[in-house]
Amino acid sequence: MTIELAVIGGTGVYALGELADVETHQPVTPYGAPSGPVRIGTYAGKRVAFLARHGEGHSLPPHRINYRANLAALKALGATRVLALNTVGGITERFGPRVLACPDQLIDYTWGRISTLCEEPGSEVLHVDFGDPYTQALRKQVIAAAVGAGIAMAVGGCYGATQGPRLETKAEIACMRRDGCDLVGMTGMPEAGLARELGLDYACLAIVANWAAGAGPNPDEVITLQDVLDNVAAAMDDAARLLRALLGG
Repeated sequence: MTIELAVIGGTGVYALGELADVETHQPVTPYGAPSGPVRIGTYAGKRVAFLARHGEGHSLPPHRINYRANLAALKALGATRVLALNTVGGITERFGPRVLACPDQLIDYTWGRISTLCEEPGSEVLHVDFGDPYTQALRKQVIAAAVGAGIAMAVGGCYGATQGPRLETKAEIACMRRDGCDLVGMTGMPEAGLARELGLDYACLAIVANWAAGAGPNPDEVITLQDVLDNVAAAMDDAARLLRALLGG
């Protein structure tokens, strides 16, 4: 049975609760082992693969994730479409906590991460087009699923990927706002670029967990992990409904 969709879960999303008849796979790829086991099962009547990006116990910080192995493992298991769930902070006004967003652009502020399949000597040199970093056809399907399910979604916007694991300073967020970023997260790159190199359809469903530093109605608010987790949990009901709609369930 073909895998209809692969889902990568971010902070606060370590399993798909409605995944049934689950098989566990632990593939080893040419790039090493992925973040954890790949769970494949039935979701809304379709075969779906799930991988927790940070590991199922959130043991991997953003800069230590083996993004290449994660995506290569999903592809080896038969996935062709990947929906990335990214827990993010909101920078501009329409991206407040508990909002679901489907960004269309990306700025990479990360450093030191292996960001290409061309790393090893002798690898084919790939110059992939990345002007639109997310697969437009899959984005349109995600947006249509939200509309069909009556789920509010912030469509478009720019995701700024930072190094982490610390959160950003107010000055950094102000700089990102000037650069045109609407959202800030730590795992959007190199994942999106690697998906393009691997020929995978890839889109981001961003879950806004907090206002970024200095943003929002209370610019001096202290961001806590518990607030982040609470907001992700609250948004996951809509995210699950959207996923069912995307799968035709």
